[in-house]
Amino acid sequence: MKEGRLHFTKELNKRVVYHDPCYLGRHNGIYDEPREILQSIPGLEVMDEVDSRENSLCCGGGGGRIWMETKKGERFSDILIEQAIEMKADILVTACPYCILNFRDSVLTANKTDILEIKDISEIVQEVI
Repeated sequence: MKEGRLHFTKELNKRVVYHDPCYLGRHNGIYDEPREILQSIPGLEVMDEVDSRENSLCCGGGGGRIWMETKKGERFSDILIEQAIEMKADILVTACPYCILNFRDSVLTANKTDILEIKDISEIVQEVI
């Protein structure tokens, strides 16, 4: 993008909440780059989660928690999708396969698939190029 080789040719008139993945964010310090990509997409309204950047909540997949059984409503991913819905987001966007799995499962078990989409940032980019 900074070199001008990637161009967005379509608008995406959606409200998105960006989730900072643990390894990309806290472990590697990458916070601004994903936001810059999303903010450069025409029509996209980008919001941060309630707790973002260094304070971002884990989706529940980090540290092996993906293999732990927790009650519905107590999983971190359940909390994060409810926050995104309260913020009136159309899409919860992230850049981690574990986050995607956990968020999609939470949206399915909460019967909110008609309210909130879960997408990887690369899926958003693919839609607009």
